[in-house]
Amino acid sequence: MKAAFLYGPYDIKVEEMPVPKIGSREVLVEMKACGVCGTDIEKMHGGFITPPKLGHEVTGKVIEIGDEVKNVQAGDRVFVHHHVPCYKCHHCRHGDYTMCEEFPKTNLDPCGYAQYFRVPEPNVERGAILKLPSHISFEAGTLIEPAACCIRGLNKSRLAVGDDVLVIGAGPIGLTMVDLLRLYGASTIIVSEIVDYRMKAARHFGADYAVNPTEEDLRNKVREITNGRGTDLVVVAVGGSKGIVQGIDCVRKGGQVILFGAPPRGDILSYDASKIFINEVKITPSYSTTEIETAAALKLMGNNKINVRKLITHIFPLTDTLNAIKFAAESKEALKVIIRPEINSHQQIPDTI
Repeated sequence: MKAAFLYGPYDIKVEEMPVPKIGSREVLVEMKACGVCGTDIEKMHGGFITPPKLGHEVTGKVIEIGDEVKNVQAGDRVFVHHHVPCYKCHHCRHGDYTMCEEFPKTNLDPCGYAQYFRVPEPNVERGAILKLPSHISFEAGTLIEPAACCIRGLNKSRLAVGDDVLVIGAGPIGLTMVDLLRLYGASTIIVSEIVDYRMKAARHFGADYAVNPTEEDLRNKVREITNGRGTDLVVVAVGGSKGIVQGIDCVRKGGQVILFGAPPRGDILSYDASKIFINEVKITPSYSTTEIETAAALKLMGNNKINVRKLITHIFPLTDTLNAIKFAAESKEALKVIIRPEINSHQQIPDTI
């Protein structure tokens, strides 16, 4: 079988390897689709802070189950989450599940960008495999994981019905946030984005305002829209300290900034701490997600409460993984890029934005 491996910056190779063998409590899945995540882009660039495996927004078909597996059957269409917490350690007992030391160790073998992958015992037993309803395609199912990450971030926020929100970045995550914010009852949604195509997408997803911070003063525009206050919540959906600084500058006194985009390792944040203190700005990071939120995301998608399917703009073959990730990083007219092993060439989805 073929699988993609990361060896260094821009050094991704698709190689032949044996199909993984499973134990009595494990599952073998044939990958049907896997989304390109922002963390895959960071890993390609060499600045990652998460485990150096590629591909985790993954769906497929169950090919084989261990003798003791009861919750899925061969032939099931599934979404699989790559990490699970132990639910027993100090972090888990405090609800900080993604801080669990077991969480990053419970990964797919060899990775999500593989024709077949082994789901380890903890993931199987703790609910990381979800059956896909027939009306959700394998491609759309890959969006369960990023939507779940957004749900976890918003659940950590102090968002109240009628609040004003600024989302910094209109990539797939920022747009998913916009979709969810409407569902959560946000009143005014402002999006900051520098790419015209993504500004258009932000409006299409329901943003009330789309601001290009290279053409307008973002802080002044936000205050103009919010009667001088700033927004109640800021979601920083880009990696890097610049977006964090913008978020702190645009949030109201006593407001909250959710740090969602993963900054590269070594990126230093410099800000006047006295302003954070005197304005009582709450800064809350949100990393990854668990099977709790993936189940919620699947339910929302299945009931058409969120329409993240329209994020998918391009599909690449597994054999072209490096170019797929580069395209996701560099294209000015792409949102969500999907990798599939069953196609032979790059495909563009008809534009719905």
